[in-house]
Amino acid sequence: MAFNDTVSNYIETLLGTPPSSFESSLIIAAAVLFSSVILAYLADFIFAKVFTRLTKKTKFEFDDLIIAALKKPIFLTVILIGIYTALGIIYNAGLNIINNIIISAILIIWVLAAVKVAKIIFMHIIPKLTAKTDTDMDDEMIPLAKTISTIIIFFIGFMFLLKGVWDIDITPLIASAGILGFAVAFAAQDAISHIFGGVSIYLDKPFKKGDRIEIAKGELGIVQEVGLRSTKIRNFYNNTIIIPNSQIANSKIINYTSPESKMMVKITVGVAYGSDVAKVKKVLMKIAKSTKEVIDKPAPGIRFDNHGDFSLDFAMIMWVKNPADKFTVIDKINVAIDKEFKKEKIDIPFPTQTILKG
Repeated sequence: MAFNDTVSNYIETLLGTPPSSFESSLIIAAAVLFSSVILAYLADFIFAKVFTRLTKKTKFEFDDLIIAALKKPIFLTVILIGIYTALGIIYNAGLNIINNIIISAILIIWVLAAVKVAKIIFMHIIPKLTAKTDTDMDDEMIPLAKTISTIIIFFIGFMFLLKGVWDIDITPLIASAGILGFAVAFAAQDAISHIFGGVSIYLDKPFKKGDRIEIAKGELGIVQEVGLRSTKIRNFYNNTIIIPNSQIANSKIINYTSPESKMMVKITVGVAYGSDVAKVKKVLMKIAKSTKEVIDKPAPGIRFDNHGDFSLDFAMIMWVKNPADKFTVIDKINVAIDKEFKKEKIDIPFPTQTILKG
């Protein structure tokens, strides 16, 4: 009651009469209540005439909404604090239930205000930030995050109301909530694992929309959409493959597009023993340089790789600008090799076996 005593002494100094009787306490309480109403309307006036004008000058919409969301809670809180103080001055003690009701009302007002402000943030601020990213997954996470934040705010407010205001033991309630949460998590463990996999992909960013990727299980294609629970990939047959994020998060991923789209293409060519090695390398280099999709930097290279069982093996190392050109280059190079080898009389051997009669 230290605050009430201070107020009483202050009013006593103003009025020049000791607040010893019920009537004088009533006068002081009325003065406090009247002052709180004046302060409430003053705060309301400041919000309406000052803060609202300032926020209207900005290019943002959310600040106007936040000011509007806080205006009424502040007005009601100041009045309720005045009522709380006035009752304390009159009765000094014995009003614990009424005081708790007033504090509970203030707490509920600000819990609802916090929910409203969180809703404004998730509807008007975060979407503008996620719109700048390359993935749609963060956009999908907004409704979920908004719901979770609302639940957390109500839960914290409810716990504080029970324990902090009414002094109710919340240990059994917390234990029950833990058991319920465990049961829900166990029943939805697959869905939760997919969501956490999606969060992992969002944080690690192993790929983004439009990247050409290959997953360890053999799925190869272009990323169409990275969702909260699954990722959609369009393969080369123009079919959409939907893969749960939990599988992707635990798989080896080859990203052919990132950090750059340039890609190496290797083609192995075998020629018959007795062929002119220098001539073969010259013909293969000519083919590589004459193929439009093969880039100059890094320059293509021809390597004599191996003396095989039936052939001399050469490797053509080339680079293409985009992964999509890989199969086009392979087709063009093989067609050109067949044509040039016939023209230059370079033989491509085939496996043979010699059977000896005993």
